[in-house]
Amino acid sequence: MRRPLPVFVALAAVLLLAGCSATGGLRAEQAARSAASGGGGSGVGTPRWTFAMVTHAGSGDSFWDTVRKGAQQAAAKDNINFVYSNDANTANQVQLVQAAIDQKVDGLLVTLAKGDAMKAVLAKAEAAGIPVVSVNSGEEFAARFGALTHVGQDESTAGRATGAELKQRGRKSVLCVIHEQGNVGQEQRCNGAKAAFGGAWQVLYVNGTDLPDAKAAISAKLQADRSIDTVLTLSAPLAATALQGITEAGRAAGSTEEDTFDLSTQVVGGLKAGTIGFAVDQQPYLQGYEGVDLLWLYRYNLNVLGGGSPVATGPQILTGKDAPTLAAYVARGTR
Repeated sequence: MRRPLPVFVALAAVLLLAGCSATGGLRAEQAARSAASGGGGSGVGTPRWTFAMVTHAGSGDSFWDTVRKGAQQAAAKDNINFVYSNDANTANQVQLVQAAIDQKVDGLLVTLAKGDAMKAVLAKAEAAGIPVVSVNSGEEFAARFGALTHVGQDESTAGRATGAELKQRGRKSVLCVIHEQGNVGQEQRCNGAKAAFGGAWQVLYVNGTDLPDAKAAISAKLQADRSIDTVLTLSAPLAATALQGITEAGRAAGSTEEDTFDLSTQVVGGLKAGTIGFAVDQQPYLQGYEGVDLLWLYRYNLNVLGGGSPVATGPQILTGKDAPTLAAYVARGTR
């Protein structure tokens, strides 16, 4: 575990140096390039507030890169100094949030994948008068921990939509691969899908940070149980891993369907080629973008959206017919 002081110093340095990014369309790309070189320019005349985003995952992950890009582009539009940090270790994530509080940021965006661990530090944010919006994970914790609202998809709802799609596609036996044990949202996806599907269902826990090991586990399971005709993964990186596992298990092409949550260049390519049946998109760009916008609206006009319910960004079921249109957006990092 990292010691609190280095985490604080690292975030403090980022807070001093961070800039902003972009807006939408062509202007978004131009502003992003300008921000990267130290320029900028916003679309509003409000004060230069600082918002910090602290997530439980991020570096080198296409999903979190998309969340971050949405947040950066909204920040540029809203004249926000945007600071991003992440750590998969929950204790370190708590330290990063504490560091942001100590720096007296004007707003906080957080993920609550393992929400109970964040309760105490978010109480400190509330006591300090720092508005909080939770994004992506931990909807069930948001209101209890003082967040203004939660931006993301209801994971149980997304799971049920997935199960209904699997049933409609005539699948008979599904292996649901959970890649982060203890992540409430992943459990909710699997459980919701199982309930709506109604067919044979198994869960396999793998280590999502060790893809070769995950591939071996999936392959071994498919070799041991020939009745499984579908593998459901809960992230885009695991989708590619599962496809490799299906091949290594000696399954004939087309005999075992791979379906997944989330998009990536590889997933869109799989949809187009037919190696992936469908993807469940929660629109991560919107989670970052709307999270920043909602904090700005609260600071500027005391607005709160949702009325006590989350601001839903998904689920959206995408298939091969959607792939040609999606490809350009995924390539630019906004889907």
